[in-house]
Amino acid sequence: MSSKLTVLALSTLAALAVSASAHATEFVSNGGFEATTLPVSSQFGGQFPSQQVTSWSTNGYNWVYRPGEADTVGGNGKYGNVSLWGPGKGVANGMTASSPNGGNFLASDPSFEIGSIDQTVTGLVAGQTYKLSFYWAAAQQFGFNGPTTEGWDVSLGAETHSTGVVSNANHGFVPWKLATMSFTATGASETLSFLAKGGPSGGQPPFALLDGVSLKGGVPEPAAWALMIMGLGSVGAAARRRRSTAATA
Repeated sequence: MSSKLTVLALSTLAALAVSASAHATEFVSNGGFEATTLPVSSQFGGQFPSQQVTSWSTNGYNWVYRPGEADTVGGNGKYGNVSLWGPGKGVANGMTASSPNGGNFLASDPSFEIGSIDQTVTGLVAGQTYKLSFYWAAAQQFGFNGPTTEGWDVSLGAETHSTGVVSNANHGFVPWKLATMSFTATGASETLSFLAKGGPSGGQPPFALLDGVSLKGGVPEPAAWALMIMGLGSVGAAARRRRSTAATA
């Protein structure tokens, strides 16, 4: 009997390993904004057919900066060059060359020509809960003065969560932080959307920064929990039987 229970326990653990592997699947493509057709740091999206970020779309005032360029050479856009306050502009506000994810990062103005950054996510399972994680920070456009606020509203399908907004000092930078959120899918395909928020609406352009977007299976389905309980129960029963047999031998 002990051998049979041991086999069952091992089989259960193997099934759980398969389940865990499925939950580790990455559903976001190009979450670090590294794959682009941008010749340099630039505004991108529907207004610029030749300036795109693979798998992402937008019609807003949104930019992708290469490491170290946001506060130095800046980026090219609809209304000319845009850069951010930072050490490269002579302000020791702590702005880093890139996020903890490394490489490119995205910057979005929440108060001017506002538009979300979107990606269609496929392969989801309705009713399954997924964990979204990303890095975000706050900055201000170079050449402007005054305190600002920045944050993100994030949606998967009809479900929306918020980072809240942070207060950013004049010429300031609010350091990168990791945000995590849970979403429950309602279909196999849904739109993942990031919409910058903040202010003020004129004169002191705020910029919300984004990088390292990842969406993975978060909470095991009920069947997975049942398998785990069965497996642990089987292992415990086998151990008790072995101890009982040894005691009566």
